[in-house]
Amino acid sequence: MFAQKISDALYYVGVNDRKNELFERMISLPHGVTYNSYLLVDEKVTLFDSVEICYAEESIDKIRRVLGERKVDYMILHHIEPDHSSGIRQYLAVYPDMQLVCTQKAAEMLQGYYGVTANIKTVDEGEELSLGSHKLKFIFAPMVHWPEVMMSYEQTEKILFSADGFGCFHTLDGAIVDRQLNIEPHISEMERYYVNIVGKYGLPVQNLFKKLADYSIDTICSLHGPVWQEHKDRVMGVYDRLSKYEGAEGVVIVYGSMYLHTEAMAEAIACGAHEITKNVIVHDASKSDVSQIITDIFRYKGFVVGSPTYNGAIYPRVQEVVERIEHRGLKNRVFAAFGSFTWAGQAVKLLNEFGQRMKYDVVDPIEVKHAMQGTDDYNRFYSLGREVALKCKN
Repeated sequence: MFAQKISDALYYVGVNDRKNELFERMISLPHGVTYNSYLLVDEKVTLFDSVEICYAEESIDKIRRVLGERKVDYMILHHIEPDHSSGIRQYLAVYPDMQLVCTQKAAEMLQGYYGVTANIKTVDEGEELSLGSHKLKFIFAPMVHWPEVMMSYEQTEKILFSADGFGCFHTLDGAIVDRQLNIEPHISEMERYYVNIVGKYGLPVQNLFKKLADYSIDTICSLHGPVWQEHKDRVMGVYDRLSKYEGAEGVVIVYGSMYLHTEAMAEAIACGAHEITKNVIVHDASKSDVSQIITDIFRYKGFVVGSPTYNGAIYPRVQEVVERIEHRGLKNRVFAAFGSFTWAGQAVKLLNEFGQRMKYDVVDPIEVKHAMQGTDDYNRFYSLGREVALKCKN
């Protein structure tokens, strides 16, 4: 394996993971993921983050091909989540004199996870570290998306080493810099990454943007996904928009249906919404990937959810979606609930309470006994979709 050059002094020594099917053992990876590490060669040789343990030897081999017998002076640890730190003992076995540079909280995590306590240099917000002709300045980014997170700004080449910030799912298939890639798949996977990994922490992301306003950034080196140069403003815009919970015009309809009665209602709602907007997405919660469902709910302003009453509660697959949205604190949505029951209705009531609890713009819900019957029922659901879409458009 060979390192890939980003600039005269900077190399990519990260890895692709095409084997893992579930990120954090729960988020699907249809296009894989990267664990990024970077090597800066100056008077001091600096490694930015390690990789996941099973890929550490591959990354170390890339480093050796660049350095030969030369040693690594510093490892900057921006984030101690194990997908970026679990390989650290392998690196230390090869470069035992390497100084680990991190926040105080990160130092505590190093001890807690790996028993590493020696040769650690903790830094403060705004502290600088000279590497020769390159100089780093440390920017703390707590809760983007762990409390120990920091970023590094390299002042000569104007590089932001951004930890998980501005990261995305998707492997790098032969190229690492955005200008060499068709970035659209990466942008789509960036939205899914943000929603599922960072989504709860909109305010910390906005606080980070206030700090970054003081820096001129030419390159973003994240811990997942491409190196951003040509499209750096676009990817920062994705994070800015999602962290503000700004939904585009459109309606996402999510339903659970055991015997297709609730599904028929969802179809009628979709037809009504399509009279107003082209952006209508319908998800069967029993089939669609939940990470994609909640990504679409983040993307669009309208959120309509339907469920039959199931054991006196919300259908479980729909309940999972609702809980994930509530956990992430998604704001500013137009919301409606719908559903059916056979002998005692409860699901629609609970869904409507969720919408009110989230302080959404709640449209009156519709609940029917047994199944949708005839034109009058159809028109009610059609009108519900139309009303939600109109509110989103306005």
